[in-house]
Amino acid sequence: MARVTGISRVAMNPTSIRDQRALPRFIAVEGPIGVGKTTLARRLAETFNYDMLLEQAEENPFLHRFYEEPARYALQTQLFFLFQRAQQLRDLSQNDLFEQVRISDFLMEKDRLFAEVTLDKDEFALYDNVYQHLTLNAPTPDLVIYLQAPVAVLQERIQRRGISHEQPITGDYLERLNDAYARFFHFYDDAPLLIVNATDIDLVNNDRDFQQLVDHALDIRSGRHYFNPRPLAG
Repeated sequence: MARVTGISRVAMNPTSIRDQRALPRFIAVEGPIGVGKTTLARRLAETFNYDMLLEQAEENPFLHRFYEEPARYALQTQLFFLFQRAQQLRDLSQNDLFEQVRISDFLMEKDRLFAEVTLDKDEFALYDNVYQHLTLNAPTPDLVIYLQAPVAVLQERIQRRGISHEQPITGDYLERLNDAYARFFHFYDDAPLLIVNATDIDLVNNDRDFQQLVDHALDIRSGRHYFNPRPLAG
């Protein structure tokens, strides 16, 4: 199989919780910075032996500068991400790998969502013109998992994971990002949607929390659903 940027293969987990229920062919995990979407996507891929399409944020040379000076570097950052997504789609299409991509840690529409948060009116008009001309024909997921958490939780997780260029991220920026995600998914109906309250659960290290989520997700075939588990009492 031809190598495609952003695609990685994750080995099968011997303790897979897969059962006889039909699995979604393509799952997209979304949510704001620090909520845990990439780590959840990796664990789902490991459980179901799925291929992955990952964000390539570390390849954006403007990102660390954007977090330090948002107004100065927002447009460069967003355009780089936009062209990167377009290239990922071209690579997938040329290598006929849409069928193999089963887990993604982003929706293609995310680029425009971030642009609305970070760009001023004139910059967004320029960005949107480029966006429309690129004609991003992304596959539609069979299930979207949207992780939510309040700003304080996001800030604590960002600090804990210790990625240097993320440390300047402000609470105000995260608040605007949370609001943008909430507005976007309020109207989202392109695919079955599971909205997860990720505030008090550990979907990465806690097997009980993770299995509850998967058991819930595998029953979804259409519509909008909510997963709001409560942690076990100590």
